[in-house]
Amino acid sequence: MADGAMTATFLAVIGGASLLAVTARRLHPSDRLPSLEGWALADRSLGPVWTWLLLGGTIFTAYTFTAVPGLAYGNGAAAFFAVPYTVIVCPIAFVLLSRLWSVAQRHGYVTAADFVRGRYGSAPLALVVALTGILATMPYLALQLLGIRAVLTAGGLYPRGAAGDLVMVALFAGLAVATYRHGLRAPTVISALKAVAVFVSLTAVCWLVLERLGGFGAVFDGAARRLGGTDAANSPLLLSPQQQPAYATLALGSALALLMYPHVLTAGFAADGPRTLRKASVALPAWTGLLALFGFLGIAALATGVQAPAGGAEAAVPMLVDRLMPGPLAGLVFGAITVGALVPAAVMSIAAATSFVRNVYVEYVHPTATPKRQVRIAKAVSLTAKVGAVAFVFGLRDQDAINLQLLGGVWILQVFPAVAVGLFTGRLHPRALLAGWAAGMVTGTFLVVREGFSSVVPLGTGSGPVEVYAGLAALLLNLIVAVAGTAVLERLGVPRGADLTDLPSRLTVRRRPETGANQP
Repeated sequence: MADGAMTATFLAVIGGASLLAVTARRLHPSDRLPSLEGWALADRSLGPVWTWLLLGGTIFTAYTFTAVPGLAYGNGAAAFFAVPYTVIVCPIAFVLLSRLWSVAQRHGYVTAADFVRGRYGSAPLALVVALTGILATMPYLALQLLGIRAVLTAGGLYPRGAAGDLVMVALFAGLAVATYRHGLRAPTVISALKAVAVFVSLTAVCWLVLERLGGFGAVFDGAARRLGGTDAANSPLLLSPQQQPAYATLALGSALALLMYPHVLTAGFAADGPRTLRKASVALPAWTGLLALFGFLGIAALATGVQAPAGGAEAAVPMLVDRLMPGPLAGLVFGAITVGALVPAAVMSIAAATSFVRNVYVEYVHPTATPKRQVRIAKAVSLTAKVGAVAFVFGLRDQDAINLQLLGGVWILQVFPAVAVGLFTGRLHPRALLAGWAAGMVTGTFLVVREGFSSVVPLGTGSGPVEVYAGLAALLLNLIVAVAGTAVLERLGVPRGADLTDLPSRLTVRRRPETGANQP
């Protein structure tokens, strides 16, 4: 059972998030008529600080903050691929998000599929991009609930049976109401509390762990001995040569996939300009530092002998906190991670709803839907997504959600050629991109399922197969099919749709104009 101080602190953090959500309407209030852009993107009005808070709060989810240390607890060094992966994201976001924002704002695009529709003039290609995004997002949304449940269970804050289910429903009910009313503004204001709570609590926890265990060296040596080694220099805490290809391809593939998720693009589209996005991208590594510290806590849990339940390594850090921390600080950590789930969950439901309305409902069901009706449908779909995620968590095993999320990362990577490559060249034929997408989806799914739902798969023959990220292998095949298919279709003279984006059709290098002495 949780002690009173921990429970009080936890409830104070959750109550603060609820109060902030109520004030969301005050964040850049708009007098405009209801529109999907206003509800889903906060009227593209967020400045650098709010954009940094929302992007960081959306990318670094509660499940990330429990799964990465859980992976470090169970597998050692391999878990830290998440650190270079989130570092690689920053320069990619610096280039892609700012460029995509400019095109989206000029043409009124709200989703990545809107851009694909305008770039290639292909409704089927836009549809598969939208549906892939929704399909990849839903298990990711469910994982936020699993992260909350792991944290609350470890802290004794999740009663058994129906009472625990009611706690989960109550937490998400407030989020659902705030999101329904205020759209993206609700998770934006909550992201401020998330940042403060996570940065403060994690700093305090790491300081106490280092003080009690005797420093970084003692933590890593203790973890190495638990794994059967003599010290940190001779243990599974170091990558073996065989693990390095998997580590590198996981980092690169995950970075490329992350910016294709609808919730990340939604957070980016809400910025007030490309300059704001570039500033936020430059500052994102501060969140990566948090992720590295969470991974370190997984090593600390191993060193202190925490016994996580079988198949539940994500509970290692919450159990460590419950064991070592005083009640108020433990409550702050649990509250911070819980709030950390509410922000991405809200943005994910908004993004999925927006994709459905813009690229399915308006495109195929009700092309003349008014902006007010689009907002009403998006609100209903967003609410349905949250209810579906709760039902998914209660109705299926935790491992089912994890397996689907692993597949989701492979799936979302297959829209990279249409979206990211399309920002720089329109040469690829939409039918070839569809064929490449299909090849990547089938191949990636087959590889992951064949290996028992492992995203790292062995490829190659001869001296021995090399383990690589399945999503990256599928993406390579996707690109080969798209390029080869484009060449064949161009030779056959198959027409393509009209490009409405005003972007160059070929990759070009823009030179700065020379500045003379008499020029201003």
